[in-house]
Amino acid sequence: MTARRNVVSGDFDLTMVELRVVAHYVVRHAEDVLPVFEHAVPDDPRPRAAIDAARAFVDGADRTRRQRVTSMDAHRAARSAPTEAARLAARSAGDAAAAAYLHPLAQASQVGHILRAAASAARIGELTAGGDPAVGDALLDRSRRWATPVLVDVLRRYPPATGGSSRAARLMSKLDDALRAGGTEHPS
Repeated sequence: MTARRNVVSGDFDLTMVELRVVAHYVVRHAEDVLPVFEHAVPDDPRPRAAIDAARAFVDGADRTRRQRVTSMDAHRAARSAPTEAARLAARSAGDAAAAAYLHPLAQASQVGHILRAAASAARIGELTAGGDPAVGDALLDRSRRWATPVLVDVLRRYPPATGGSSRAARLMSKLDDALRAGGTEHPS
């Protein structure tokens, strides 16, 4: 994989603008669910630090070691979180920081770096509502509307997400299918 200052190359190219669009999408979802983690584990700053690092990249800062380190730290926080919702929230924060380093490799696994935080937010919504799948569907619809044409264009460069046994994985596949089918209504 070769990298130039404004383009990352692999099986295809990703520009820094495109990476910032992806990171912004992931950050929106991670910020939305961060309070779930912070309520469960109030003294652990790692997920917030990852979101701050991601936000800095979205706002124009260079990709640096900060995004990589805080991403790994947030994923470590997820592993030790006491509930499924808190684990998903911390993982979303880690995904936000990692989005700056999305790989331009034609692998379905890369789709998780784009959509897993949205699916996790939907699952957290379900859990918060006592397991109501209608809440997850409504949150997926919101995520579909938040997707910009640039985000969908980047997503379509990757093979579709393969299902999974977890509810969050199934939600991610559902969102992936909807976005690939052209279902966006970006408001601005």
